[in-house]
Amino acid sequence: MTPLSPEIKALIAKARIVSFADWQADYSAETLAQLQAADDQGRYLTDAELAELPGAETARLLRDRATEIVDEARQQVLEQFPEITQPGGGLYPAVRAEACWRDFWHFLRCVTYGIAAERTDYLSQTGLHHMEQLYQALQVPLEAMVVGLKGLKAASLKRVTDPAPYFDQLIDALVTFRA
Repeated sequence: MTPLSPEIKALIAKARIVSFADWQADYSAETLAQLQAADDQGRYLTDAELAELPGAETARLLRDRATEIVDEARQQVLEQFPEITQPGGGLYPAVRAEACWRDFWHFLRCVTYGIAAERTDYLSQTGLHHMEQLYQALQVPLEAMVVGLKGLKAASLKRVTDPAPYFDQLIDALVTFRA
């Protein structure tokens, strides 16, 4: 694999799609610090961190089923784009496909923050802008990513009631990305 350029590394660092900036009226500084720390570490919220949040049960269930949810989304992408991981496909070589599946895992993680807090305004427009630039630079197959996000939503809806608005925010954002 070719090493990532400094420009790509900089975009990766800036492509932080979650923002808790407008949540001060609803959550304590301590809770916001816990949410930010989880995002900074790229991890799902722990049971202790979820304890004070109104959507904890739904977020916990999605967190605990993240692997199978991501697997279902991946399967949808592979069914809809059977050549995508083959030579010449948008997710070839395998390292590109693995990065895509990892993005699905992170998308689900970010959505669970919004669900846990029952806030659909969890996205950072600046972070999304940088993610769009990153995806353009890396020539990420956007159509497949949108299919994957819709797959995450569908797989999640099989397990919990109505996380749709949280997924829809992210799906709508990715749909606007330019290829």
